[in-house]
Amino acid sequence: MDFKTLANQYRNELLDNVLPFWLEHSQDLEFGGYFTCLDRKGGVFDTDKFIWLQGREVWMFSMLYNKVEKRQEWLDCAVLGGEFLKKYGHNGDYNWYFSLNRSGRPLVEPYNIFSYTFATMAFGQLSLATGSQEYADIAKKTFEIILSKVDNPKGKWNKLHPDTRNLKNFALPMILCNLALEIEHLLDPDYLKLTMETCIHEVMNVFYRPELGGIIVENVDMDGNLVDCFEGRQVTPGHAIEAMWFIMDLGKRLDRPELIQQAMLTTLTMLDYGWDKQCGGIYYFMDRNGCPPQQLEWDQKLWWVHIESLISLLKGYQLTGDKRCLEWFEKVHDYTWTHFKDPEYPEWFGYLNRQGEVLLPLKGGKWKGCFHVPRGLFQCWKVLEELRETNEIIHP
Repeated sequence: MDFKTLANQYRNELLDNVLPFWLEHSQDLEFGGYFTCLDRKGGVFDTDKFIWLQGREVWMFSMLYNKVEKRQEWLDCAVLGGEFLKKYGHNGDYNWYFSLNRSGRPLVEPYNIFSYTFATMAFGQLSLATGSQEYADIAKKTFEIILSKVDNPKGKWNKLHPDTRNLKNFALPMILCNLALEIEHLLDPDYLKLTMETCIHEVMNVFYRPELGGIIVENVDMDGNLVDCFEGRQVTPGHAIEAMWFIMDLGKRLDRPELIQQAMLTTLTMLDYGWDKQCGGIYYFMDRNGCPPQQLEWDQKLWWVHIESLISLLKGYQLTGDKRCLEWFEKVHDYTWTHFKDPEYPEWFGYLNRQGEVLLPLKGGKWKGCFHVPRGLFQCWKVLEELRETNEIIHP
């Protein structure tokens, strides 16, 4: 495998194609913040602003400014979103709304915990980029609220009747694995270590199920038991695989090779489990008992699932040397670049049918923003670059 050619492919796609698309089309220079509902060519088809996508874009351009190059246009873009979020994104007590109208008036109450997690990520990176203590304080305050809501993330907006079937969901401990490292510079070291260990335990000892062949389930009861209902049988391969590169990062940070090994093997297990043997690509939702899934979009092929798999496979190979990761990487890489990259216009498609045909030609919407494509391209570029350097030392 030619790591140099691949590294250039991911780098050039990020810097020459994807980032210019968002810089040109998403910035709302009149009201602040970003448009995320963008059609195939970048035209705005809806002006509502979704807090979690606003936060993701602030994070994206702050992170690139911090880690790639001090480009003023990246910092300006990040600050544009950060100031809009600071002013309109919350209710005054850092309870973050789900969505706003274009000018910043709230549309949907703060029921969604991911508005909080991505606000924390956004202001954590933005504080590094700007040196602003105010931004750092927003990140810390929001993180404390997240931890206080772990047992009931939706709070008073939870529509479930209490006490009949209390489930906990994989998404929050999974995202906290990544979030802890993201805001490491803002946390007390003991507090950080406790948070990391709690997240690792939840992901790898509660939702990871050896009795099911080593797959990860999406929901368990409050005692960590499997539940036989739609939600309890749900498996989301993309979620599980994405979480595994978070776990690998934590394993590297904590010097725990056995954790990295387990995460790498789980990546391979979930890919084998979730791969559509008939049409190619990775299923969106599955049922662990083979029952019909409740989600009608269960067999769609989504951009983020495939891009996150590429990251986990490259990190798995880099950190363990297991050649199966490279074999899978080639397979997923070929599918992803063939099906999701738009051959005519910048940025990538997000939604394909089971056969791999484009379902929606949009480049951004309520759920797709400036995040998975650029983050995935960045992560893969950097790992491939490191692999190239290592390879040149071994094979000069």
